[in-house]
Amino acid sequence: MGYKIFEYDAYLKPFESDINLRMQNYKNKKASLLTDAETLKDFANGHEYFGFHKSGKGWYYREWAPGADMVFIMGDMNGWDKTSLPLRNIGNGVHEIFLEGENNLFAGCKVKTVIGKNGALLERIPLYAKRVVQDPVTYNWCAEIVDEEPYKWKKRKFKADKKLFIYECHIGMAQEKGAVGTYTEFRDYILPRIKENGYNAIQIMAIMEHPYYGSFGYQVSSFFAASSRYGTPAELKSLIDTAHQMGIAVLLDVVHSHAVKNTAEGINQFDGTDYQFFHVGPRGEHPTWGTKLFNYNKNEVIHFLLSNLKFWLEEYKFDGFRFDGVTSMLYHDHGLGVAFTDYSKYFSMNTDTEAVTYLQLANELIREVNPNAITIAEDMSAMPGMCLPIEDGGIGFDYRLSMGIPDLWIKLIKETPDESWNMYHLWYELTSRRPGEKYIGYTESHDQALVGDKTIIFRLCDSEMYTSMSKTSQSYIIDRGIALHKMLRLITISLGGEGYLNFMGNEFGHPEWIDFPREGNGWSYHYCRRQWHLADDKNLKYEYLLNFDKAMLDVTKKYKIFDKAPVQLYVDQEKQILVYERNNLVFVFNFSPFNSYESYFVKVPKKGKYEPILSTDQYSFGGWNRIEMPMTYTATQEKGKDCGFKMYLPARTAVCIAKSGRS
Repeated sequence: MGYKIFEYDAYLKPFESDINLRMQNYKNKKASLLTDAETLKDFANGHEYFGFHKSGKGWYYREWAPGADMVFIMGDMNGWDKTSLPLRNIGNGVHEIFLEGENNLFAGCKVKTVIGKNGALLERIPLYAKRVVQDPVTYNWCAEIVDEEPYKWKKRKFKADKKLFIYECHIGMAQEKGAVGTYTEFRDYILPRIKENGYNAIQIMAIMEHPYYGSFGYQVSSFFAASSRYGTPAELKSLIDTAHQMGIAVLLDVVHSHAVKNTAEGINQFDGTDYQFFHVGPRGEHPTWGTKLFNYNKNEVIHFLLSNLKFWLEEYKFDGFRFDGVTSMLYHDHGLGVAFTDYSKYFSMNTDTEAVTYLQLANELIREVNPNAITIAEDMSAMPGMCLPIEDGGIGFDYRLSMGIPDLWIKLIKETPDESWNMYHLWYELTSRRPGEKYIGYTESHDQALVGDKTIIFRLCDSEMYTSMSKTSQSYIIDRGIALHKMLRLITISLGGEGYLNFMGNEFGHPEWIDFPREGNGWSYHYCRRQWHLADDKNLKYEYLLNFDKAMLDVTKKYKIFDKAPVQLYVDQEKQILVYERNNLVFVFNFSPFNSYESYFVKVPKKGKYEPILSTDQYSFGGWNRIEMPMTYTATQEKGKDCGFKMYLPARTAVCIAKSGRS
């Protein structure tokens, strides 16, 4: 059959056999999974069977360990005796025990799994553990039994707004203190800020348990455990519940692209074999991340991962996922050093078709559990069909991240003088997208804030931020930095996608970088926190950037700019002016660092009255109020000429202009 993906993109026609293979692989794998279930939702129930489950006066503990000779459980309940509590092998690699009486489990009981393999006893963390903690003295990790009443949700039903304004965040480093922040502190102190700023979704990093804090949560060890560093499962649920009451969706930054190599803390070699979850040999090792790579062709692995997604959706009521490392999953070379300059790079022996199938199944399962759930792919390769429905030949995501935009700004700021910025280039880079697919635009994310990189404000202002951010200070470098910071955000949100993302603190130009506690910095938390007082201090210029961010989100939401694609109206490269319209809102940018233009003719789509409603040059945003507001302009059109009006365009300024309801 012919899939709709070819209607969106005729350049895919020569690769029709590859798309057909994609769809046949998906159908075959789904059929092989659903031998005893009608839907993927019925199939993905590993967490409801495996792990610890209370039953009457005892607890069942089940584990999937097909390579193990024997399986035992030890912990506080048996004095940490490694072999006194053996599990019974009940077939298909499943081992089971019922614990009651003197060996019964209890809330807070610490436990570990012991795998007997070739005469050795291997200590492991239970695969489906819902809470994993680290001993503060020995630093060893173990599972902790959770036995509490089900959380009583105040907001039982919540539907996320699909017009996304995402606040990317990290619980541990969200506070000012030089320590790890908690779920409760985030709920009480940070959620109100996010709500006030105008964001309607948070994307939380580093929730799935990870042994090394400095991995930013991207080397997961326990896939069903919410990180205990920040508090308890109930406290995370309270955070999500509170966000929902505020109208804020909560997305989980899910890591199914790889897993930590650790055996004592992670799932690697859980049953004593290399191949339980991962590929054997080089295919099972990520060459740069030093992590293990899943075997997506193995039905048991798919069962584990799909169950994991269903667990986070149902147990914690997450509203969807941002899938990390999708590019790494899609290609056998993980996209490392590859320039995806032609379509053949997407459809070749280098494509990991098993991973493509898994992502399709994951998206289908997520919609079965929650039809309103949101999925976002972190894919830098622009794989065709990533954000098209599966039935159309796609992979099924809602959005992909516009990962090229931060690279665009970094390259321009580093390599090109302001007066040489090319308006045609900006338009092309910000609007070139896969047809029919939706993108999340962003100027920078956590990636640009880490040590070894720089945020936009730090690239623009550097050390001047330490001396000249007082409102009484005069600095050309700071003035330039603040002006461009606002302009880059406005052009990105209005051109870069059908949604928007910001990393916490960047909305007010948070200074410096993020450096997690490590041996190289003396295990310091000084750079692993957020300095909110800078934005709150009325004597500092950070307030200007925060004010602008709030106003920008308010305008873009009010005019629903994501509902329609942007339309270019005029490009004046000589004067560095770009004019475009999006859903009846006209955007005018003067990127010239030196030249202001009197009586500049601004082209608009229709005749009538127009009013500027937002300007980067307003006093409250750190500007000079050179664009008069309120003001009404009358757009006229002479025969054979463009429709428009004349107005003053100051240097390094952008303005949003709306058509007035008045005639």
